[in-house]
Amino acid sequence: MKRVITYGTFDLLHYGHINLLRRAKALGDYLVVALSTDEFNWNMKQKKCYFPYEQRKELLEAIRYVDLVIPEENWEQKVTDVKEYHIDTFVIGDDWEGKFDFLKDEGVEVVYLPRTPEISTTQIKNDLNRQ
Repeated sequence: MKRVITYGTFDLLHYGHINLLRRAKALGDYLVVALSTDEFNWNMKQKKCYFPYEQRKELLEAIRYVDLVIPEENWEQKVTDVKEYHIDTFVIGDDWEGKFDFLKDEGVEVVYLPRTPEISTTQIKNDLNRQ
C-alpha cells in the first residue's frame, strides 16, 4: 500500500482544497492529512482560523479522498510523521517549492502540486472584507 501525506490549515474549505486532496490521493492508496491545530496556526503562523480545529477535522474526515486526519502541532513533526505513518509520498502546494526537499533524505518522494490558480482562502477572506 502506498501512503501519502499532506499538510495544511484547510480553513474555509473550498474547491481548491478538494482539488489538492483529490490529486494527492491519486498518488497513492491511503491519504493522511496533517491538519494545523488552532494553537499552531496562531503561535507559528499568526493565522486566526474561522473554523476551530475540530470542525475543520470533521469536514476533512467527510471527504472521500481522506483516510486519516492527524494534528499538525509544529514544523518539526514532518520527519516523525513520515516514519510513524510509513509515508511513501509527501505532497504539498507548489507555493512551498523546495522547502521540504529534506524529506527525500528519509526515503520519501516529495511532490509539489500546482495550486488551483483562481481560488485561495486568503482571496475569499479579502473578497468578503470588501463587501
